[in-house]
Amino acid sequence: MSAPLGTSNVAEANACRAPAGPAGKAPAAKPRTVEQTYQKLTQLEHILLRPDTYIGSVEAVTQQAWVYDRVAKRMAPRTLTYVPGLYKIFDEILVNAADNKQRDGSMDTIKVEISRERGTIAVYNNGQGIPVEIHKEHGCYVPELVFGHLLTSSNYDDDEQKVTGGRNGYGAKLANIFSTEFIVETSDCKSGLQYKQTFSNNMRARGKPTTKPTSKADWTRITFTPDLAKFGMAELDEDICALMARRVVDLAGCTDRTVKVYLDGERVPVADFKSYVDLYIGAKGSEGAKPRVYEKVSERWEVCVAPSDDGFAQVSFVNSIATTKGGKHVDHVVDQLVAKLMEVLKKKDKSAGALKPHAIKGHLSVFINCLIVNAAFDSQTKEHMTLVPSKFGSKCELDDKFLKQVAGCGVVEAILEFLSHKNQKDLAKTNKGKRERLTGISKLDDANEAGGRRSRECTLILTEGDSAKALAVSGLSVIGRDFYGVFPLRGKLLNVREAAHKTVMDNAELTHIKQIMGLQHGKKYTDDASLNTLRYGHLMIMTDQDHDGSHIKGLVINYLHVFWPELLQHAGFLQEFVTPIVKASKARTEISFFTLPEYDEWREAQPSLRGWNIKYYKGLGTSTSAEAKEYFSDLDKHELTFEWQGEADGALFELAFSKKKADERKAWLANYTPGAHVDHSQRTLPYDDFINKELILFSRADCVRSIPSVVDGFKPGQRKILFACFKRKLKGEVKVAQLSGYIGEHSAYHHGEQSLQGAIVNMAQDYVGANNINLLHPAGQFGTRLQGGKDHASARYIFTRLSPITRALFPEADDPVLAYLEDDGMPIEPTFYVPVLPMVLVNGADGIGTGWATSVPNYNPREIVANLRRMMDGAQPEPMTPWYRGFAGLIEPAKAGSYSVCGRIEQLDATTVLISELPLKKWTQDYKETLETMMLGKDGETAFVTDFKEHHTDTTVSFTVTLSEQAMAAALSEGLLKKFKLTSTLAESNLVLWDEHGRLKKYASTAEILAEFYDVRQRTYGERKAWQTDRLSADWDKLQNKARFIQAVVDGELVIANQAKAALVEALRLRGYASIQPDKPKRPLVAGVDADGDVAAAEPTEGADGGGDAERGHGGYDYLLSMPLWSLTAERLAALRAECASKERELNELLGKSALDLWRHDLDVFEAAYDEFLRDKDETEASAAASKARKPAKIATGKSAAARPKPAAKPKPVAPAAPFAPSAAPAHKAAHSAASGAGARAGGSRPAARDTSGSDSESASNSDSDSDFNAGGKGKAVPAIKRKLPQPPATAPLAPIFAKAAAAAAKVGAVAKPKPAAAASKPKPPPKPAAPRSAGASAAVVDLANSDGDEEEGAPLGATLAERLALRAVAPPLPPKAKRPAAAVAQTIDLNDDDGGAVPKPAAAAAAGRGGMGGAGGGGDALGEVLAAASADPFAFAARPPAKKPRAAPAAKPVKRKPAARESESDASPSGSDDEYGEPVRKPAVKKAAAAKPRAKPAAASKPAPAVAALKPKPPAKRAKHVSSDDDDHDDDGADENAPLPLAAASRRPARQAAVSGRGKWVERAASESDSEDEASESEDEASGDDGYAE
Repeated sequence: MSAPLGTSNVAEANACRAPAGPAGKAPAAKPRTVEQTYQKLTQLEHILLRPDTYIGSVEAVTQQAWVYDRVAKRMAPRTLTYVPGLYKIFDEILVNAADNKQRDGSMDTIKVEISRERGTIAVYNNGQGIPVEIHKEHGCYVPELVFGHLLTSSNYDDDEQKVTGGRNGYGAKLANIFSTEFIVETSDCKSGLQYKQTFSNNMRARGKPTTKPTSKADWTRITFTPDLAKFGMAELDEDICALMARRVVDLAGCTDRTVKVYLDGERVPVADFKSYVDLYIGAKGSEGAKPRVYEKVSERWEVCVAPSDDGFAQVSFVNSIATTKGGKHVDHVVDQLVAKLMEVLKKKDKSAGALKPHAIKGHLSVFINCLIVNAAFDSQTKEHMTLVPSKFGSKCELDDKFLKQVAGCGVVEAILEFLSHKNQKDLAKTNKGKRERLTGISKLDDANEAGGRRSRECTLILTEGDSAKALAVSGLSVIGRDFYGVFPLRGKLLNVREAAHKTVMDNAELTHIKQIMGLQHGKKYTDDASLNTLRYGHLMIMTDQDHDGSHIKGLVINYLHVFWPELLQHAGFLQEFVTPIVKASKARTEISFFTLPEYDEWREAQPSLRGWNIKYYKGLGTSTSAEAKEYFSDLDKHELTFEWQGEADGALFELAFSKKKADERKAWLANYTPGAHVDHSQRTLPYDDFINKELILFSRADCVRSIPSVVDGFKPGQRKILFACFKRKLKGEVKVAQLSGYIGEHSAYHHGEQSLQGAIVNMAQDYVGANNINLLHPAGQFGTRLQGGKDHASARYIFTRLSPITRALFPEADDPVLAYLEDDGMPIEPTFYVPVLPMVLVNGADGIGTGWATSVPNYNPREIVANLRRMMDGAQPEPMTPWYRGFAGLIEPAKAGSYSVCGRIEQLDATTVLISELPLKKWTQDYKETLETMMLGKDGETAFVTDFKEHHTDTTVSFTVTLSEQAMAAALSEGLLKKFKLTSTLAESNLVLWDEHGRLKKYASTAEILAEFYDVRQRTYGERKAWQTDRLSADWDKLQNKARFIQAVVDGELVIANQAKAALVEALRLRGYASIQPDKPKRPLVAGVDADGDVAAAEPTEGADGGGDAERGHGGYDYLLSMPLWSLTAERLAALRAECASKERELNELLGKSALDLWRHDLDVFEAAYDEFLRDKDETEASAAASKARKPAKIATGKSAAARPKPAAKPKPVAPAAPFAPSAAPAHKAAHSAASGAGARAGGSRPAARDTSGSDSESASNSDSDSDFNAGGKGKAVPAIKRKLPQPPATAPLAPIFAKAAAAAAKVGAVAKPKPAAAASKPKPPPKPAAPRSAGASAAVVDLANSDGDEEEGAPLGATLAERLALRAVAPPLPPKAKRPAAAVAQTIDLNDDDGGAVPKPAAAAAAGRGGMGGAGGGGDALGEVLAAASADPFAFAARPPAKKPRAAPAAKPVKRKPAARESESDASPSGSDDEYGEPVRKPAVKKAAAAKPRAKPAAASKPAPAVAALKPKPPAKRAKHVSSDDDDHDDDGADENAPLPLAAASRRPARQAAVSGRGKWVERAASESDSEDEASESEDEASGDDGYAE
């Protein structure tokens, strides 16, 4: 649009200029008198002499201006020659008529008549007339005073708020002065008179006023004949009449729509300001009309904006005055427009940030009509308004809707196009052209022929990183370096499609690629001649075959498509080098797969992968130099050429990389076909296939990483974190940096470590606005509301662990029924967890993926639970309002799908307010900066805030703000919340989540999310119930078979002595015993939980050796043949039958519950845990942040582990006595001593087979036990207590017992020379690794220390009173503070004599390694000899030393960790170094002496042990305790490789430790309750293949 009147191309005419003297010389000056030199003029004379001061120039000017085309009835630009002074006096009379509307609202007509023939102009209005009465002060009629006397006006009272055009008292008088005739007519109904008066001769002569009575309506008419001679004119020409006509039309547009304006008797076709704008840019819908955005902001402001093609243009009116040069009112509006447009432009093109405001203004046409109080101008011509905005009397605040419409009306596109041309010019300045030699580009290996005459044959290989470059260089040794160059990329290339121009210019990598290739911006590479100007004729991309590698390829192609699209159309220019992502080899056969879908398809087609070796190539760095040479030797196989098939290919790149195509990308992703992949058997790759079959995989993976699941509310990274924490049983604190490494190893996390650590921190954050329930505990500075969590400490300084409430949300009973994923043959996290309530609503979610984004607010967990219970009862859920724990503000529904969020502010006094809460997601530091800006005035305005003080903490907000009374009044009138920017919004309009089927879905409401979650959770409870039912049924069958088997052996119906295992298996089969093999899992094993719920080793990976068929064939009866010998007792048989009944009761109880009953129970558990969670938070916020966190136990504190309080409901462990070290003893005494020492190690208060190195607490507890042993619990090493053993009578039953035991010990070298007690603290080399033992499997057969509490000290179990008295007579009492010796002695028997030994090997060997049948470390005897010896003398096998060659433990992962504190030798602890993730390095499982605990009465033999409550979820931080007469009742496969006295070869599963207390009463010792023991159990489980998911 052309510039409006008076803004450009001013050319002065010379019509009135006085002629120069002869020959151009000025006439000679005559002498002048003082009177002639210094003159005084009247005001009238001054106006006539210097008219430009009052009305502007009186000389003709020529310029482009808008005029009204009466024929077309629209404005049209035209070149005009006119006199501005004449135009101005006409405008003064016209504005006076418009001003009358402000005085008289009933005025509705203005008539203007312009007569070119007579040279007269008449302006009429029917508003209130001028009072026709004599002015008492000046003695003349008011009309004469107003129109015939200078400096008279009704606008001199500046205290009055006026919105009129008149101001200085000149106006109409100027028209009178520059007229030959000036007639004033007015009708005043109030006085009943009609007035008329004529002025002439430039107001020097004035006629006598005449009046006459009138009863008609008020009106006023001014008729004047301009003095054309003073304007250098002879008549009113066409140009000035056209300009005056346009001004009349202006008046029709800027006055109230009730006013009808007539021009020469014809009504102007303009009803209001909106229709007036149509005259410039065309009515909407008409041909050639421009888009526009109109808004009537208030009664005083109307604004319309349209795009401009010819620079900035404005048409504005202030109080009906045409401000052709703009002013502050225009700036007030335009500044808002520019700020909004700049914001939009930056989002669309980051280079727009470099644009200046005038560049944006140059694309705008702005129309403004406003009323301003007491408007001020820079001159009497009133073309430029100068009043500052603070004095406008009103404000024009454009709302967001209007500003968004402006951005969408074409203005933004016009600016971006301008910006693009500007950027292209800038980029062209960097063109270097073709060079033969390049220097200064680091890491470039240039081809020898690049830039030369054979450059067209050269290929530049762009690699993904330096390691890929090394691979390429290795391969180039095969094909040479003359025609191949290599340049490594530093990660992902910049997406230049919407990148800022400055960013592109400053991007060194893009510049290097451009220079290496010899590319030039602005050049079209359409023919061979243009291609010959390049340094390289081909470009090859060599990246990893993963999703990120595909993205890098796409970004390189996108770069070329944006700047040089013609290059992509040349056949053979762009290529890619592909390498295998998976290789499968078997014997001499090797198959390479270039995509994972391709490999998955092949794997599913194979009947078995046995014998195949599968290797995953996660990156190019996985390949060796030899493989690189192999790749480059067969370029035809590894080189693919991209193929252009038409303009549709270009549209695909815009679809994939343009921000404008977000909605189209959603449809693109929705049409993804699973399993689609690029066919690498073809030598060409169409761009269409690359986008739709390869790049789409990255886009989908991007959404998977960014958008959570509706079921568990997790993104994959968060799910991996929780999986690893569950696997590790993370109850003790661990560094976030260490935990991230553990997660990466155990859950196959393939992305950056920093991202993972950030996700861990986010899951632990608990400040206002973060998580309602933080699943991880923040031990350290994890961020606060001061900076929105950005102020968290480095991952290497902070610690975390599972929150106690986490397992209440994710019940452990669900773990076996989840669908677990697999990576490289390793089971990892499930597809999704199924919490008891939808965590995506509890903690909310935010994320931006490819084409999709999500924003889910947080909601109150109690409301969610209540809604779930309603749904269980068949009712509909109630609507929920977003809720954030700790937020003290207000969240209220606003419009549909959104909520208004308000902080808290209160007025303390006339000048002070207190801000005690901020809107959600507005952080304290950010708001402080907002207040600081309020302290600085803008545009000359007074600062709103005077000062503020801060009293907030890291969890609370407290700003005390001081302001003036005037500012307080303004704030109260506007609203404190709004004025202090304490409001924001929350929306429910973008609830995008992955559904259970792996599809992106936009949910309409939270009720829809609840409904979908409800179905999944209910179905999972059904699966869990079915799994538990099968488990209990299998347990019952197994126990029934065990009871029948024991009865048959005891009754002699089944003979097992001296039988081959194969014969025993066949006998069992013929007798109808069930063969129970562990079920193969339907899903990949995870965390050591098999389909039966048993602790199991991971399934063999593909390609692993499948040997051991014969052994597996016999394994179905291991659950019978692996039972210990003491299972043949009547007590054990009774206990098994009781346990069968217990299992049956459990099963019936489970079958009596529905899935909803199980869910209700879990919700009850959660609510109780949530109450405790909130109490802990309240206590934490009231005290130091870490005051309630459990501190790690210290080594050797001197406090016994037995002293720790135990829950009353749990059974107490058997209390062993402290061992003693005899200085010398005969054979039976040595056996006694050895038995006592072995019992102390094997029957301690904690599982001896556990590796305690994984826990500081555990080490402390073990050290405590050692302290008690050495110094009565004082932590000091003292000589061991010496005690003389009693010598039994020759006829006593103990004599043969001691004799046989001593003989057995001597035969294997068990009795060692006694050592001083001080030597016990010296470290000795640990025994060789042994297989994991059960948690203390040992049989206490001699109670020398009376650990049961009711037998005589030192007497054997079952000894007579006489024998006890005899022992008592010779045995001195123990010192008061000394601990009693242990009572448990373990023994094992090798039924198959696998090791060929001739003597039984008792369970003392288990303390150094492994006891059991078969293999190193086991015992070997003829079955008959063993059974005979056992029958003749049940105490014959009292003790024996560790075997020299114990069985090696199963191979554990080589891991590292900061070494734990070493324990003393007397501890016999297998403590060693742990890995850096807290996983223990397996060491030999050596039994250790434990501190004596308070005496516990023995369990009654007749009392059946309660069954393990398989259905009841355990508290997250506790380990279940059980009392049972069967130490392997949880080993469903019947295997107990560590149990003492096995009947047959075990299946090598861990079992619980057992000890004996009382007369033949077998009690399973309860496990320790300490957290450290749980971690020790985790360590043991990790080494044995158990990942902690089962008991």
